[in-house]
Amino acid sequence: MTSTQNSLPYALVDADSHYYEPRDFISSYIDPAYRDRCISVRTTDEGMDQIMFGSEPMPFLTHHADFDRAPRPGGLKDQFRALKATGRIEKGDEFGVAVKSSWRDPIARLEEMDEQGVEFALAFPTRGVCFEFLMADDPDLLYAHLEAFNNWLYEQWGYETDGRLFAPPLMNLTDIDRAVAQLDLALERGTKAIHLQCGPQGGRAPADPVNDPFWARVNEAGIPVAFHIGPTGLNEMYGSHWGENINPPAHQQSAFQWTCTYGDTAIMHTIASIIYHNLFGRYPNIRVLSVEHGSLWVPYLLGAMDKMKGMGRNGPWPGGYVSGRPSEVFKRHVNVVPYQEEPIDALASALGIDRVLMGSDYPHSEGVAEPIQFLESLSTFDEVGVRKIMRDNALDLLGLG
Repeated sequence: MTSTQNSLPYALVDADSHYYEPRDFISSYIDPAYRDRCISVRTTDEGMDQIMFGSEPMPFLTHHADFDRAPRPGGLKDQFRALKATGRIEKGDEFGVAVKSSWRDPIARLEEMDEQGVEFALAFPTRGVCFEFLMADDPDLLYAHLEAFNNWLYEQWGYETDGRLFAPPLMNLTDIDRAVAQLDLALERGTKAIHLQCGPQGGRAPADPVNDPFWARVNEAGIPVAFHIGPTGLNEMYGSHWGENINPPAHQQSAFQWTCTYGDTAIMHTIASIIYHNLFGRYPNIRVLSVEHGSLWVPYLLGAMDKMKGMGRNGPWPGGYVSGRPSEVFKRHVNVVPYQEEPIDALASALGIDRVLMGSDYPHSEGVAEPIQFLESLSTFDEVGVRKIMRDNALDLLGLG
């Protein structure tokens, strides 16, 4: 495969790309009994799209309410440059573009991947990872939404397209019986990966032994579990006690919220819980992927978990005692997609280069404009290291190597 966009002598594997859902991705697929309480889109008096949760606007998705236009891929860097130069962020058309067919249609995306020199890609939702926290206390409504989303995804985008483009369906552990049924259907449909939201679900840790029937199936199937960034309820649990808005629009969180209730905080809690609850000791074939949480947290968590295992040695071990250093368990089972602006060499040194994967975030504005541009962050790596990050590590994770 060749591409004018890809200067490397091999095709890329993108571990973090996205699609844009249509207006009716939930409302046309949900059980009619829940239609009056579901995620939907209405047209305002000004002729604009507005994403609703039942009868109320959904604040978090204010910036993704226009279904025909989207922020320009890689455009966030331009906004930051404008902010530095002028003291304000432009919000005009220069930072927005019409949604392309390749962002909505998997066949068109494959054609674009050919042009970009990308052979395989994991594709995640834009809006679909943003609603679970709203209905955490209503399992019936939650699973109605998950069923609707996964049916839309399977029928209109596909869990797998041409053996190259993989879209993980959404799973949730709030109700273990429904979670198992959900997983069984996804495996029957041929999914190559699944997605879980960070944080506790149903008042339990993800690796609570109650959830073992789910994890046993994942272990047997040998598919990775992806944790993609999204609102998790941490802001509601913690933010309100600090006087913060418990449901701010995306990209309008305070600096405190970005640091303490969003992003890497959620993935640190989740990975530490999974390891300390001995998930990988019980199910050694499971591997997980952290997507769009960055990587600054990894060296800290590796050291902290090793130290605190000793501090907690006389405490409870709900899933059985964790054998060996937690940091070594992490290095065997956890894969990380870093932000391209972060010190990726430090991540590779702490984690091991075999667990570092390239993710472009294309076509979102927070990532790079073209997947090959991630290469600019790897100037300190030799050819072997570059190939691992840009291709081989993801092939191994997906069982395609």
